[in-house]
Amino acid sequence: MRKLYWYLTGFAKKHGLVFLLSIVGAITVFSIFIPTLVSSLEFKKRNYVGLVGNYTIDNLPWEITEKLSAGLTTINEDGSVSPLLSQRWSIEQDGKTYRFILKENIYWRDGKKLEPQDIKYNFENVETIITPSDIVFKLPDSYAPFPTVVSEPIIRKEDVKYNVFFSRPMLIGIGKYKMTNYQTKGQRITEVILDSKNDRYIYRFYLTENDAIIAFKQGEVDNLPNLSKEHDIFNWPNINLTTTLDSNKYLAVFFNIRNSFFSKNIRQALSYAVENPNDETGAYGPISPKSWAYLPAGKAYEKDLERAIERLLDEVPQTKMDLELTTTSMFEPEAEKIKGEWEELGRRAFDGCISSSNVSNKAICENIKINVSLRISNFPDTNNFQLMLIGQKSPPDPDQYYLWHSEQSTNFTGYKNTRIDNLLEKGRKTVDQKERKEIYQEFQQFFLEDAPAIFIKHLYSYEVSRK
Repeated sequence: MRKLYWYLTGFAKKHGLVFLLSIVGAITVFSIFIPTLVSSLEFKKRNYVGLVGNYTIDNLPWEITEKLSAGLTTINEDGSVSPLLSQRWSIEQDGKTYRFILKENIYWRDGKKLEPQDIKYNFENVETIITPSDIVFKLPDSYAPFPTVVSEPIIRKEDVKYNVFFSRPMLIGIGKYKMTNYQTKGQRITEVILDSKNDRYIYRFYLTENDAIIAFKQGEVDNLPNLSKEHDIFNWPNINLTTTLDSNKYLAVFFNIRNSFFSKNIRQALSYAVENPNDETGAYGPISPKSWAYLPAGKAYEKDLERAIERLLDEVPQTKMDLELTTTSMFEPEAEKIKGEWEELGRRAFDGCISSSNVSNKAICENIKINVSLRISNFPDTNNFQLMLIGQKSPPDPDQYYLWHSEQSTNFTGYKNTRIDNLLEKGRKTVDQKERKEIYQEFQQFFLEDAPAIFIKHLYSYEVSRK
């Protein structure tokens, strides 16, 4: 035994370091280099996609989560909702309780069977009851849009081992794709890899659209979806360009109605002065024209300077019309156009005021001379503005409570209208879709007449990819 000990200690002294390095090298080769080599030899179609935004592992964009998993429901093009992971659902207690019956034999990507207790949404003030075959949500109040909320894909987050010695959180879904790797910089996600049987998506993230364009030029990515504006690469000969009109996004001028200057007559006058598209790109309200609740015959403010002048002369402002329009650099050309149209209205209205027999005090006509200044900001302050030209997204459900109800903090315009409040409250508590449609069409009728915003146009999105 002592002899064996001498042999082992002698060997360790002479060859111990080499032996230890050999073990470490073998582990490294088998845990890192060989998997990397195998991965590089896989004959999968690879898609390098650039996405814009600041995301974390807990907050990934829809392009990724919809590949990873699915929700209890799915939203159709017209905003209606159909079952997806659920067979069906029932509504109880006047819209306060929703019971979803799960489909059978659905499995997570790791082989675990989907059970009702796996359905986890982070709802506040919602009681969740699990039974062997269904899941019940008890809400504090009636909420008709709830089926659209549970269209969000369900995802499990679990620690998964990688590189033999390490583990880290990984997202597991029930979709066609599986998350196999990701990279971070601090908390921010910089790359996500999704794999299916036949292809692989490598998503790379950039903080700005310009950063993404540079990455495309440098060959880091081959596809850029959901671009919001045109870029020089659109003219390259070796790319495919897809242009899509998004009817769920619109550009509008929002009035700060807390400013008493913006009476209904002033709002309507400024609305009639702006020339908007008269084709499918034109926007006529906050609800998507593809929505089941859309009112096609709502009030449309086609450019009409005579009407605009009438509105101003009906209520000549007591102070000068010095207007400030806030927007982003993306919409600066549209803002310049609106500035010119409003200032032309001011000149024409001044002439009309001077010649009008109904205005005895001609000195007040000076107030109608409209002067517009532009404020360009990358991050417009919704707490400090007079008029704001920005893009908005219509929710899949026609519910507009969050943006236009007078008691909501998200109502950044300060709009107050008792009739509109009542319709919005009734609309989100009414379960029957036919009744809801009537409510939201009535909402659109009176809302557009009141003109708390000037709806300009729907916005395009662009996708560019290499041929």
